[in-house]
Amino acid sequence: MVELDLSGLKCPLPVLRTRKTLLTLKPGDQLCVICTDPLAGIDLPNLIRELGDDLLEQRQDGNAITFVIRKAP
Repeated sequence: MVELDLSGLKCPLPVLRTRKTLLTLKPGDQLCVICTDPLAGIDLPNLIRELGDDLLEQRQDGNAITFVIRKAP
């Protein structure tokens, strides 16, 4: 699993960097993204849906929001 720590970055950087990383992955690969921007809770699920990938998990722990994404075939 690839981990992408985007803590401290503000919109739109978390979405742009997540998109860039997802486009480099092979089908079935998983990406764990950690963000602290509250807007990421809305923006990243929308990005994942647009790209057709799967959001396996979304959880919040304090200020950190963690997403686990699987690259679609």
